[in-house]
Amino acid sequence: MSTLLGKQTALLAAGRTDTGVHAKQMFAHVDLELNTAEVKQLKHRLNKFLPNDIAITEIHSVKAEAHARFDAISRSYAYHLVQHKYPFAHEFAYSFTTPLDMEAMNKAAKLLLSHTNFKCFSRSKTDVKTFDCKVTEAYWIQSDSGWIFHISANRFLRNMVRAIVGTLLDVGSGKSSLTDFQTILESQDRTKAGSSAPAHGLFLMKVQYPNTIFETNG
Repeated sequence: MSTLLGKQTALLAAGRTDTGVHAKQMFAHVDLELNTAEVKQLKHRLNKFLPNDIAITEIHSVKAEAHARFDAISRSYAYHLVQHKYPFAHEFAYSFTTPLDMEAMNKAAKLLLSHTNFKCFSRSKTDVKTFDCKVTEAYWIQSDSGWIFHISANRFLRNMVRAIVGTLLDVGSGKSSLTDFQTILESQDRTKAGSSAPAHGLFLMKVQYPNTIFETNG
């Protein structure tokens, strides 16, 4: 933005992800003094300027006080898992060949909805003021190539989703029971949970905002 606009320009994203995590949707906010035609041109210029793995799909006009991070009301992630040799697994899915009990994993995932403190799935060294998150959905579904874990919440802690997935895999592979999973949730101790699943299987899928932040509800 600074290069294209010819002046130092601050841009703030909706959040940050671990290195190697993908995003199918991400938002950022920036203060611009441009008219509608210039904004449309900026989208084209940005896509020409940015590398192939980043694309700007739209630039929305929002109210002056709108904040990409703090105004977000929901974030959704998907974790892709394959259980056989898959040519794209090294970049976009975790190859995990151990047999899994998906029914047990979904029962464990459901326990996340009745819990609020997720310190057990947070990085040990962190500067967050609260470990509370409101998980609204968490479940596994079968895909053409394997399994996908879907989870949505109002906010996430760093490494939280990957730690959850790794711990659910312990349940699915028989290393941990549902009782163990509940104990881990109540422990508030990261050392009690399982290892974090690799970053390359994780996708930020959606970030939602209230319509009230937009200039024209769109």
